[in-house]
Amino acid sequence: MSAQQYTRGPSMRDVATAAGVSAQTISRVLNDHPNVQESTRRRVLAVVEELGYRRNNTARALVTGRSKTIGVLTLATSNYSKAALALGVELGAREMGYTVNAVTSDLTVQGLTDAVSRLVLQGVDGIVIAAPLQEATEQISKITARIPTINTDGSSSMGEGMVGVDQDMAAVLATKHLLELGHKTVWHVAGPAEWSDAASRLNSWRRTLQEAGREVPPELNGDWSPESGYHNGLILGRMPEVTAILVASDEMAFGVLRALNELGRRVPEDISVVGIDDIDLAAFANPPLTTVRQSFEDTGRRAVLRLVAQITDPSLGSAPDLVAPTLVVRGSTAPPPAAS
Repeated sequence: MSAQQYTRGPSMRDVATAAGVSAQTISRVLNDHPNVQESTRRRVLAVVEELGYRRNNTARALVTGRSKTIGVLTLATSNYSKAALALGVELGAREMGYTVNAVTSDLTVQGLTDAVSRLVLQGVDGIVIAAPLQEATEQISKITARIPTINTDGSSSMGEGMVGVDQDMAAVLATKHLLELGHKTVWHVAGPAEWSDAASRLNSWRRTLQEAGREVPPELNGDWSPESGYHNGLILGRMPEVTAILVASDEMAFGVLRALNELGRRVPEDISVVGIDDIDLAAFANPPLTTVRQSFEDTGRRAVLRLVAQITDPSLGSAPDLVAPTLVVRGSTAPPPAAS
């Protein structure tokens, strides 16, 4: 039975009948109860998606058709940028008179699709996705086809629903800054390959060097953590030809600075280091970190404004909303030793 066969919209009982389970089981799945077999949970979620079922969970929703609730999907991570963006969403939603239902997920396709399905089941009016979707874009698009959705990750395949910072420009600004200081080339500590932001920065770094006619060194990969930056810094710091490093996040850059210091490589006298993000600690690193600033809280607020506009007018469409980052020059960059 398809969603078109329900003139009043499918009920929980309709979902239970189609899935071959009790209404109590449906309720447990909707509330993410742990005592549900995974195969049953998947079957229920598939039926919910097929029928287009949405739960109205407030009295206001019965009158207006809206729950005044926004769903947010983030990764289960302690990464500063995701936490700051989620705060921006929370503050923006509060200003617009909405509450926030947040879910977290790992980076698996199944984890991401299940998390988005849970938000839809909770009857949210719209969803902000703050997680990389390179492998799950098609599945997520099917689930969110009937609900306004904004993506802050920069996945090109969700173009019109994108709100964020121009990650291409972030890497270009950093790389050109180091080249203009006189460095022959720039090494790169990239983020995880499955993250759209990391992939965009990597491609832009490589393209900028190629356009300048410079050698493109092999990139190293981290996982956004200071520890991964530290281990990559130990590798780069032992290579005398390295004079400039672009690190894909400030947190990894702190680890790189620590490694270079332990190896006796001075920053910026021997090696220049640039991060991306400009988190609060960047100005207090030793030396203060040159970085590319992007406002995560602002991105969260803008995502909510765009989402509420789409909730109010479902026919609304517009181009991706990308703002330009800015280069913040501090004490971690200088001309290379030979040019000093």
